[in-house]
Amino acid sequence: MPDPVSDPPALDAVTAALSRLPALLEADPALVARGRFLTTQCLIGCPEAAFHLDIIEGRIIAMEPGPLLMRSFAFSYRARPEALLEYWRPMPRPGWHDLLALTKRGAAQLEGEMHPFVAHLQYFKDLLALPRGSVAP
Repeated sequence: MPDPVSDPPALDAVTAALSRLPALLEADPALVARGRFLTTQCLIGCPEAAFHLDIIEGRIIAMEPGPLLMRSFAFSYRARPEALLEYWRPMPRPGWHDLLALTKRGAAQLEGEMHPFVAHLQYFKDLLALPRGSVAP
């Protein structure tokens, strides 16, 4: 796999896809309803480019490019750009189809307080799958 630092087009594609998450989420009322008991702050993205998300009752109310110094968050989920691009294929290959599978293979890192992520695991899986099929790998 290419080095994520030396593959700017992949990083740009991931950043563009992640920046669309709030609009994609608002277009999916069932997913918003699934997250109605979730209120957290997290860092989602790639090691080189991530976003701080403020989620209140399942809605992304604020999203800022990061990581920002002195900005707190409960947990972070950061994956290599090529891993997210593979995850967003219409039919990802085995081992690239699931957020936890990406961590198991070393393509992603989950750090911090695990409770909000694990308690709302299906919400985060579905949230991060929203760009699936609309991103060119």
